[in-house]
Amino acid sequence: MELMVLLNALVTRLLFVLHSLIGVWRVTAVKKEPKYWLLALLNLLLCLETGLTLKFKQGRGYKWFSPAIFLYLICTVPSLWLLEIHHGTQYCGNEPGAVQVNVSNQDFNQSRDSSHGSEGMDHHIIQTAKVFVNQLSTICETVWTLALHQTFLLLLVVGRWLLPIGVEITRDQLSQLLLMFVGTAADILEFASETLDIEDVRKNYALINAILAVWTWSMLQFPLDLAVQHIGCKPSASGKRIPSLLLCRYSAELWNIGVSLFIQDGPFFIVRSILMGHFRIFNQMLVFFTAKNILVVTLQLYRLAVITLDFRATLLQKSRKGEVCCCPCEPYEARAHVIGHHNNEMKELVAFPPKEESQAPSEDH
Repeated sequence: MELMVLLNALVTRLLFVLHSLIGVWRVTAVKKEPKYWLLALLNLLLCLETGLTLKFKQGRGYKWFSPAIFLYLICTVPSLWLLEIHHGTQYCGNEPGAVQVNVSNQDFNQSRDSSHGSEGMDHHIIQTAKVFVNQLSTICETVWTLALHQTFLLLLVVGRWLLPIGVEITRDQLSQLLLMFVGTAADILEFASETLDIEDVRKNYALINAILAVWTWSMLQFPLDLAVQHIGCKPSASGKRIPSLLLCRYSAELWNIGVSLFIQDGPFFIVRSILMGHFRIFNQMLVFFTAKNILVVTLQLYRLAVITLDFRATLLQKSRKGEVCCCPCEPYEARAHVIGHHNNEMKELVAFPPKEESQAPSEDH
């Protein structure tokens, strides 16, 4: 079992490094400057994290946070920024997303014939690899960028699945988290591709940077596992502060609401509203997804109101009954209060036993 944990930890991080290097290669090929290979040095952070995790955690994850996912974001996001800002001018054909491949199988045959005559099989493999790389280089730049976006989000979900889980998160919680990540990844991909593909947006450098900044901000929710875990309450934290009790009972729900309002749907709605209201950019998909963001934000606010009213009703009900006011995640404090009260009563009974009532004097003498 431990061998499988170590294998999953190493394989997942190797996939992260490989994808990051492909992104750096594309930036170098597009910019035609070898200095961009320095971006590959960011992967040293991921290698360092791998060594520390294997040494101190035996390959398993941490509570509430995944350093591997966070460092994968650091390694890959800069390359995608550079590719989106450059937005290559290579012609992609009449159809959007068309792939221009001009290298035919004849190149493979020529390389194979030349290798058979001179240097043998090793040279043939090298030549075949070069021809394959040349074929990949002929693919349209915008198609490359979109493919990197798609594989990046897929690897975030698959990688979180493959990474060994810690003792603090159960498999049921992990399955819930992965299902949430699939929907989140689809929304983020749609936001980046749909807004950046607008022609008027591409002409405005400030708008591109703003959209990419919001996109990067939305990616920060992937390393966190708070959406399926309760943060818990310290035994010393009594029911003195209502906000702490609310956070104790509904921590996962409140985190989901906060992510939607401040990290994903809220910022997406603001960006799309600015595009339509200030820059007068309208199209059918932009209007539809703006309406979708409005609906999600409204439902999240409604959910927050329902949680608050339910919590308030619970507090009022407990106060009327004279019960100890504590949330389900604070069983220790409630029990300590009751048990301590009973212990004090028992000590008083032992120290000062009740006096027996004196019998009435007998009337028969």
